[in-house]
Order: sequence, then C-alpha cells, then structure tokens
Amino acid sequence: MKISFKNISTVFFITGSVMTFAQTEQDNQKEKIVKPSTDKNTTNIFLAGDSTLTDYTLESNYQEKRYPQQGWGGVFQKFFVTDSLKTFKSPLAKNVLVVDKAKGGRSTRTFFQEGRWRYIFENLRPKDWVLIQFGHNDESEKKVDRYVDVAGYKEYLRLYIHQVREKGATPILVTPVSRNYPWKDGVLGDSHVDYAKAMIEVGQEQKVDIIDLNKLSREFFTQKGKDFVTTTYFMNLPEGKFTAYPNGQKDDTHFQPEGAKAVAQLVYNEFKKIVSKK
Repeated sequence: MKISFKNISTVFFITGSVMTFAQTEQDNQKEKIVKPSTDKNTTNIFLAGDSTLTDYTLESNYQEKRYPQQGWGGVFQKFFVTDSLKTFKSPLAKNVLVVDKAKGGRSTRTFFQEGRWRYIFENLRPKDWVLIQFGHNDESEKKVDRYVDVAGYKEYLRLYIHQVREKGATPILVTPVSRNYPWKDGVLGDSHVDYAKAMIEVGQEQKVDIIDLNKLSREFFTQKGKDFVTTTYFMNLPEGKFTAYPNGQKDDTHFQPEGAKAVAQLVYNEFKKIVSKK
C-alpha cells in the first residue's frame, strides 16, 4: 500500500468524516468521551493508538465485559498529580488532562479513516502534546481491514506529525510496546522489528522525539522474567476467576491492570525527560 503524503492531506477531512469500516461487537460498545480542556491552565495530552493503550474503562459495562483488560493509556492520567508535575524541570501547565482516543484493532490508516484522528486534530491547542503509538495492527498482513505496509505506515506517521505541528502542539512517537513473545534463553525478543524501526526512522527524519517503548518494554519484561509477566502483566487468565472470561484466556498482547501500570510508568519516565528538555 503506497500512499502519498500530499494525497492524504488533501482528503484529510473528507475521509475522516465519511469512511467507516465494519465494526466488531466490542467496537460497537458505547464510549464515554473525555472532553479536552479549554482552560489555559491545563495541558492536554492526547493519545493515539491501538488496544495496548486503550482506556477500556470508558466502555459501557466494563466490569462485566472487559475487566481486567486495560491499556497503559487508561492509567496514564494517574501519573500527572500535582506533586509529580512540580518535579518537571520545564513544567507543563498547572494541570494535565490525558485524552485517550486509542481504540482496539486500529492501525495508522483505520484510526485516520474512522475520524478518531480528526477529533484530536480539531481539539488540539498550542502547547498540547500528542503521543502516537501504532504498529500492532499495521503489521497484521492477514487482516486486510487494518493492514498497512511499512511505506504506508511511515506516510501516516508523517501526516500525524505535520498536523500536530500545524496546531502548535508537540508530537511524540512511541514505538509499539512489546508482545510477550518470542522468548529465548530468558530474554524477550523483538516482535515488532520492521515497524519499530520504521517509526524510529520517521522520527529521526522529522526531528521528532521518540519513546522507544518497544525496546524499553522488552528489557523491562526480561528483567521481570517470563513467568511473572505472563501471569501478572499480560491477559493470561485462569478459568472461573473473571466474569468477562469464564473459560479463562491466553493472550500475550494485551495487559491486565498491573501490566498497564508498569508500561505507563515506562512511558511517563521518558515523557518527563523529553518535556524537561524543552
């Protein structure tokens, strides 16, 4: 899929408004909308991405239908309490609001086509921030409804960067968080080689700050050990424990709350370093 950045820009609002894709049952669940702040004393941090950073508590009947699944974006707000904001060398506004627009199953392309990106673009203000993490679904060649080849993936990232800067806000690229495989000799290998590399290349080309979450999470999970992260961080669940998963589940991509918190901490640590340099 080869895409021209110029062509994407030209049809930005048209496609954001009218193009839709078949929705799965989970996608049809009603979402609570976190409205961006218009207060000059509040900085908005928008999150664009897939299921690994989705706030599942925004879906209706979360406890019965989803719990304990949670993305790192769903717990990111908790890191921006008053005391933590005081530790930023180059402070943000007095308050910070995290606006998580991530959604499960989305790639750079479908996030754009469904209008989720348009919501961010239209609500961006100068000095806001946008963290962009995609890759899990872009690389899914067998799922043609979401797949984007590396060239197309890079073009959509360029578009997002351009649009954020156009509004006087600051983009940060976040490489896709690691899956819980492949493991070899106690070390977690790279499950996102091509797309993490592509995002880093775009970041360097566009002079955008990058949080290499792919690398950071692999190193962190390796330190914790396969058995621990498998049962504590990822959605590998026993039978009969959770209402939403009566038969249990084996899932080495999505996170339980403890996994979401651990990954959010990694992102927060790097975000703080980036902000403090500005």
